[in-house]
Amino acid sequence: MAFPLPILEPMDRNTELSEFLRSRRARLSPGDAGVSVTNDSPRRVPGLRREELAQLAGVSTDYYTRLEQGRHLNVSETVLDAVARALQLDDTERAYLFELTRPRPRRTVRRRPPRPQRVRPGVHALLRTLDGISPAFVLGRRGDVLASNELARALIIDFEALPYHERNMARFMFLDEAARSLWTDWETVAAEMVASLRLEAGRHPEDPRLTELVGELTIKSADFRKWWADHNVREKTHGVKRYHHPVVGDMTLSYENVTVPGDPDQALCMYTVEPGSPSEAALRLLASWTAPPSARSSAPSSDARPSGGPSSDVSP
Repeated sequence: MAFPLPILEPMDRNTELSEFLRSRRARLSPGDAGVSVTNDSPRRVPGLRREELAQLAGVSTDYYTRLEQGRHLNVSETVLDAVARALQLDDTERAYLFELTRPRPRRTVRRRPPRPQRVRPGVHALLRTLDGISPAFVLGRRGDVLASNELARALIIDFEALPYHERNMARFMFLDEAARSLWTDWETVAAEMVASLRLEAGRHPEDPRLTELVGELTIKSADFRKWWADHNVREKTHGVKRYHHPVVGDMTLSYENVTVPGDPDQALCMYTVEPGSPSEAALRLLASWTAPPSARSSAPSSDARPSGGPSSDVSP
């Protein structure tokens, strides 16, 4: 069934600033902020009141109200620092707040769409070098999968076999049912992906392809709509992910996202496993199935397969 996509405008920074500040204020309880509460004034909304936040930040209630309503973007760094401290923002949220309030020049000509991203030959060679050792891929803007090695394609999905516009990690995660069983902690991983896209939208509010992607996912996925409305932002640099692979079973992999030198909009994502662990055995088995036929003679025996893996009659 085809879903008609709405005609979406680029993200309005004033609106995003307003909704982001309200969401951060709502999550902060008076107790967490050290604000004393009396029973004389019952609270109708969760979190801190505007006047309480303004007092913590050392600004007038009227000033903070205009800021939260997106009507006061010429704000000093000193005030933004105070607001960030009062809201107890982490480093990523603080940077996002500064990004939303950063003045942008008015454009007198129509902005050209961003050029397609290309992965340079040296990075492709690095991916091939890592094959059989580490699943690795290159993420671009919007979570686009720009390149991957065979082991990454065997672990997640063969992105290079998909139509060009579908080679996107967020699209796979929310619109392909296989993704929900692939990641053991799918809800956590998917919510983090939404937070990463929200951060991307703050940095590139006029990206038409990002606007289109968000619109499509908003319409087609109730989970995406819910998490997008939370206004969480997250920088994905490193961490741990758990997979339930349909062929080799359960695996726990650590990942590192490294910005590609010379292109800050590309990140090389590499996975590793704990030496001697069942996850290492499972990854070695997966690697043996992606290797050329001449190299499969060194594949792990069936005894090396992790519990919950495939039976011996499963072909590669």
